[in-house]
Formats: sequence, C-alpha cells, structure tokens
Amino acid sequence: MNAPIRQTILFDLDDTLIHCNKYFNLVIDQFVDAMRTWFHAYPDMTEAAIRRKQVEIDIAGVQATGFKSDHFPQSFLDTYVDFTRLTGRPEDSNEIDLLWSMGQSVYEQEAEPYPDMEETLLRLKDEGHDLHLYTGGEPEIQRRKVDRLRLDRYFGDKIYIRQHKNIAALEQILAEGHFDRHNTWMIGNSIRTDVVPALTAGIHAIHMEAQTEWEYNNISIEVAPQGAFLQLHHLRDVPDGIQRYILGH
Repeated sequence: MNAPIRQTILFDLDDTLIHCNKYFNLVIDQFVDAMRTWFHAYPDMTEAAIRRKQVEIDIAGVQATGFKSDHFPQSFLDTYVDFTRLTGRPEDSNEIDLLWSMGQSVYEQEAEPYPDMEETLLRLKDEGHDLHLYTGGEPEIQRRKVDRLRLDRYFGDKIYIRQHKNIAALEQILAEGHFDRHNTWMIGNSIRTDVVPALTAGIHAIHMEAQTEWEYNNISIEVAPQGAFLQLHHLRDVPDGIQRYILGH
C-alpha cells in the first residue's frame, strides 16, 4: 500500500483508549449490594429499581452541568435519600459517608490502556498523522490519566479537556485550530459525545463499539455523514480503516 495522506485524528480517552466503564460498573455493583443489604426488609427495593434510579439521577446531573466528578457519588446519595423517603427508613450518617467514599473511589483507579493502544498510536504517529486527544471531565482527573500513561508521547500539547463534551465544544476546537475538516477524524465510543458531534461538524467519525456502554452515550444518529462513518471493535483496526477510506476516495 502507498503511504496514506496525512490526517488529523482526534481520539477520545475514556473507553476508547483506556478502560473506564468497567470501573464505574464495579462501584455501582458495590452500591447496589449495600443498598440491598440496608433495605432488605422492603420488597419493592429490587436491584433493577436501585440501578434505574441511580442511572436516572447520574444522567440528569451530567445533562445539567457536564462531566463533574461529584455527579457520580452524588447519584448514590440522592438514590439513597430517595429510597429512605419512599420506605420511611431513617437516614444514617455513616451510610451516607460510606456511599460518598464509594462513589469517589472510582477516580482512584489506575489508568488501564485498551489492547493495542500503544501500537495503534505509534503506528499512526509513524505514518505522519497529526494526533490530538479530546476528552470530557475535570482537568485534574483527566490530566492524571494522561500523565500516568505518558500519552504526551503521542499527543504533545494537543490535548483538550472539556467539562461539556458536545457539538459546541467540538466546533470550538475545530474552529480555533483551523482544522481541515475533509481530513479530520473523531474516534470514540460515545455516540452522543463523539460520533454525533463529529458528523454534525462535517468531519469523519469512527465509532469504537464498547462491550458495555453507559446509557447516557446511547442515542440515535439523525445526521447524515458528509464523509466516513466507520464502526470498529478494536483499536488495531483504526489505521487500516482510515487508510482504506482515503485510498478509496
């Protein structure tokens, strides 16, 4: 194959390059177990009911003010309070403290790369592509992940952290950086925050399908691609997917 035309590639971080959902799911499991233990005398307190309420509250917080770390532990507390009011069971300050600590513990996990992360980024860099990292969350937390995995080796200072990761945020990055949209790609697992904003902005998109996805990320795609729209399961398939599209157009 001929060398591919140089592309500008924006990568999402959480659940695209590194694991994230699995840690949240583990902590949610701990939360549900604690709630089922405390509210065992109330038959309406099913696992499904607890999970449904926690997700509802968590997503509402993100929609209101973006990706703030307090949303997740607060969703535990608000779910707990909701069920104490529903059942009449008294609130316990020790239980509240435990739930807050439990929710915060997810941010203390090590940054674990997805399979083939290093090899994929190195290949794309060696092929001459311009790599950028675009992630949602609080700067301190996201920067810690970047530093732990030394991702500046691939992205340098081209790292964008936004509390609100949406169409407006991506448009601002593209406009301020004077990106050539015909040769720019967004790669991420979230249809809501990666794929739809990319397609709306008229750049190429690659959806990295996750094994388990956060409900917030799953929305319908109602915008037609102006360029490429690929759906892949493995990071190692990204370079060839981009190259095939370029050579075919």
